[in-house]
Amino acid sequence: MQIIKSLLNLFIFILPGFVMAQSTYLNQGSKDYHFVERIEIKQQTNTHLNFSTLKPFNRKAIVREVEFLDSARLGYADSIAGIDKYKELTSLWLTPIDEYNMQSLLMNNSEWVTVPKENFNSKKALLRSFYKTKTNFLEVNTKDFFLVVNPVLQIHQAIESGYDQAIFLNSRGITARGMIAKKIGFSTFITDNQERGPQFFQQQVSKFNALAGAGFYKPFKTNGVDYFDARGSINFNVTKYIDVQFGHDKNFIGNGYRSLFLSDWGNSYLFAKLNTKIWKLNYQNLFMELTPQFKKAGDTLLPRKYAAIHHLSMNVTKWLNIGVFEGVVFGRKDHFDFQYLNPIIFYRHIEGSVGSPDNAMAGLDFKANIAHRAQVYGQFLLDEFVLSKIRNRPTSWVNKFGLQTGIKYIDAFGVKNLDVQVETNRVRPFTYSRDSITNYTHYNQPLAHPLGANFQEFIGIIRYQPFPKWYVYAQAIYFNHGLDSANKNFGGNIFKDYRTRSGDDGFEVAGGRKATGLNGLLQVSYEWKENLFFDVSMLYRNYKIQNIAGQSNTTMITAGIRINMFKRNYDF
Repeated sequence: MQIIKSLLNLFIFILPGFVMAQSTYLNQGSKDYHFVERIEIKQQTNTHLNFSTLKPFNRKAIVREVEFLDSARLGYADSIAGIDKYKELTSLWLTPIDEYNMQSLLMNNSEWVTVPKENFNSKKALLRSFYKTKTNFLEVNTKDFFLVVNPVLQIHQAIESGYDQAIFLNSRGITARGMIAKKIGFSTFITDNQERGPQFFQQQVSKFNALAGAGFYKPFKTNGVDYFDARGSINFNVTKYIDVQFGHDKNFIGNGYRSLFLSDWGNSYLFAKLNTKIWKLNYQNLFMELTPQFKKAGDTLLPRKYAAIHHLSMNVTKWLNIGVFEGVVFGRKDHFDFQYLNPIIFYRHIEGSVGSPDNAMAGLDFKANIAHRAQVYGQFLLDEFVLSKIRNRPTSWVNKFGLQTGIKYIDAFGVKNLDVQVETNRVRPFTYSRDSITNYTHYNQPLAHPLGANFQEFIGIIRYQPFPKWYVYAQAIYFNHGLDSANKNFGGNIFKDYRTRSGDDGFEVAGGRKATGLNGLLQVSYEWKENLFFDVSMLYRNYKIQNIAGQSNTTMITAGIRINMFKRNYDF
């Protein structure tokens, strides 16, 4: 990754005159994500919001769109062509809870707000210096320096039926963001965590030597883990249209609950990201330093591998966005291959021209906003594809691809702020796999879907906000997953070399030893103060494997408190 660091140094120190005002990005799990998705669907023709396939969201960009919506609603944007019709629409579909969420979003991103901010202030500051505003523990806002510092806390206790040990998560930390001279943005999120998850979570950690959503960990008490989660980045613009971000964090490409391209389910990684937004186009280049499969033994230096990803999306119409994805994972002796720094060339061509055994993939995605009430979306991932095999040998191992389809329906059935989402994901055997270095993984975890490959999954989600401070979340996940049996590789474990397969044909989705799972969650949250939540939830999980006696049943009830942090979910 040395070349990436050198390029960033060049941008920062050699080209300061070209650096413009730069924003930071929303933290993972922010409540603002769902509100942005709602207003994107409701507006339908907002071409800026239609680029929301790429996450995390830029704070400046979402504030700009929300302020426009707010000013139109209040009648302050009369000079804009067609605004009378726009105001009429907003008056029809903006609910009182939407307006509450809009003000909350502006308060949580106040550095970019241009409207009056008097209502952001607290009635009484803590010790005259802290919580001067409703959202931030410490806020500094001067001419050339902006800084926000907030505590991070999550304390959850749970009971799992049939298990005599307490389930818990204790997270404590800090998050901060800021700007220097409105040219350099920076952010950090740091937590120290002790966790004992449900038994199926413990089995997952033991099986893969990996902690879902995190990296290095140590044993803690009986069947618990102790881990540190540190993320951060710097951000700047090199032109009006090109943003640069360099840091250690996660990214997500897609419009669904899952992503077949790149998800934020696994561990963070070092990356450099260039995002170019101009006209109807948004083009993102992502260069990543990853960790291949390993079995850690003491204090040893882990090897490295690398990945490069391109995603180009275009607003074909004001309601339809189509994207093209390509990515490659490659292993060199702990150095980046300069060939993959080319920001526009097809990776498959590079892979062939350098004679490398790299793992290149391509894909298409789309989303269409319909009637201000719904969004249809999907992804098609292509790892390998031979047309003659699809026609004549559809169960050949070479047919490696995945498909996602989904729909979001907001204010469902006429109930305000009741949102429903249905999604299905289907990935054929051996997709994402190659060898132990170039498989599509990082730190012993998949980069895309947590099930890896050889599965069919169905997801249903209900989000309901009956009152401004109350949130109800229900989720059901059902899947069929093909596992290996009798030392035969059926393509579900993407960490295995695909050359260990038992043959060339006969590979159906969820073939092999079939595992079925149902994971259901019901959660109720109350936001007592801004970003301070009290949570109560119930999880039910049923998991069984074909021809294996018995099944794994989990019923868990959880209660706790969290501030400035996403809720920890066990959604696999």
